Amino acid sequence: MAEEKKNIPKLRFREFTGDNANAWEPRKLGDIGKITAGGDIDKNEITSSGKYPVIANGLTNDGVIGYYNNYYRISGPAVTVTGRGDIGLAKAREFNFTPVVRLLAIETKQNVIFLENSINRLQFFVESTGVPQLTAVQLRAYRIYLTTTIEQQKIGSFFKYLDELITLHQRMLDEYKTLKKTMLSKMFPKNSEKYPELRFSGFTDAWELRKLGEIAKITTGKLDANAMDQDGIYDFYTSGIKKYHINSYSFEGPAITIAGNGATVGYMHLADGKFDAYQRTYVLTDFDGNRQYLFENIGLKLPKKIKQESRTGNIPYIVLDMLTKLLIDYPSINEQQKIGSFFKYLDELITLHQRELELLKTLKKTMLQQMFV
Repeated sequence: MAEEKKNIPKLRFREFTGDNANAWEPRKLGDIGKITAGGDIDKNEITSSGKYPVIANGLTNDGVIGYYNNYYRISGPAVTVTGRGDIGLAKAREFNFTPVVRLLAIETKQNVIFLENSINRLQFFVESTGVPQLTAVQLRAYRIYLTTTIEQQKIGSFFKYLDELITLHQRMLDEYKTLKKTMLSKMFPKNSEKYPELRFSGFTDAWELRKLGEIAKITTGKLDANAMDQDGIYDFYTSGIKKYHINSYSFEGPAITIAGNGATVGYMHLADGKFDAYQRTYVLTDFDGNRQYLFENIGLKLPKKIKQESRTGNIPYIVLDMLTKLLIDYPSINEQQKIGSFFKYLDELITLHQRELELLKTLKKTMLQQMFV
């Protein structure tokens, strides 16, 4: 009874509980399908498009590096397993294909999405005097737990749906990030010119250049990094990306904080409400202009300034003059507000899809732990 209980997942679909709660069975991968090692590429046959994908060990573009039109080695559905690099990384393939060197393929009658997720839960230990590599012989010996075909299909469909949602939000996130990068390059003048390439209708005036020290009050925090308190009620900004907490405050937003040193030098936050800051964190307040607009323009210009003034071999850092003398593109306040609102909207979309993506990945990780043996 102890063994049977051990081989039942913590979380199951309702129809597989109660009297139908069968125990999962341990099986070696070599016993549930034919495992084939990839081979060399036929350079005379491979094309940039075609019928049958040629798949390498990486998963960029799903690992597809080209196509054969008249030939394939593996009949789908199957699962590929990376033999070198991301060792043991499994991916379901529901089509005919050819694996190349350092990629293994499992042709099986089991549900391939179920099998993909089962394999991805395994811990692979590969001993080698050279570059670690998982071989077909080694892969055949690894063991997973199998359930009925019907339960495999239910679990596979669930994880396929999760993966589709993750892919959707990742694609949307990438598209919005690309859109923002494109708009930043078009909606601000280049090389101290007076007109941007793209602007909202109704605005035709030339832009000015003004020093940042003239359009914002720039100070620094006074505290050590260890002043943070995880139970604090105010935000605490350091030279890192993460925002911490503290029980004191020295500033009140709207503000912009800028990391003054460290690996994330130049990283900025929009700070609102009461907050405090690390002694090497710059705090900008009292803006003569739209804060969101200034945030985006500083974000374009400051990294270039830091790169120009950093010394080889030294950790980059910001001195006060770099900020006070930083030249900012300065259109009318009305145009700043339009631009600021546009980029605020883009940032909200990016944050939304980033949050959804993180939640979905966390959900998948949790379900993998709960729904498999």
